[in-house]
Amino acid sequence: MSRAVYLCGFMGCGKTTVGRVLADLLGTAYADMDVEEMGKNGGVIACGGGAMLREKNADLAAKNGVVVYIDTPYDICWERIKDDVNRPIVAANTKESLGELYEKRKALYTAHSAFRADGTGSPSQIAAQIAEFIKKVNITR
Repeated sequence: MSRAVYLCGFMGCGKTTVGRVLADLLGTAYADMDVEEMGKNGGVIACGGGAMLREKNADLAAKNGVVVYIDTPYDICWERIKDDVNRPIVAANTKESLGELYEKRKALYTAHSAFRADGTGSPSQIAAQIAEFIKKVNITR
């Protein structure tokens, strides 16, 4: 695989965990990074939750690979992030205000992605969905 797979989605959707499993499935490298650092050498890249909200970033990702949105329901995301002290945005907001942010971002994630993975399964199940899509679209070119 020579082009990158960029995973996007809300905080707690599973980008990091699924990304590691997906990289293993595809036999490629994994990175957790911001869009500004997005590699052009391929691999699986878990982007920050807000990375694909900017048109410039989404265009760069689409140019260098394929963008996949992990569509995980907000309640699942919330359960994963609610006690995470390493997420200042969580500490500074209520469940309700983050839910509003989730809804606003969902449309942008969808618009900027080539594939929407159902985020309700296990990391292995989600990674398998994405791997199947990657094989169908043959992003090696």
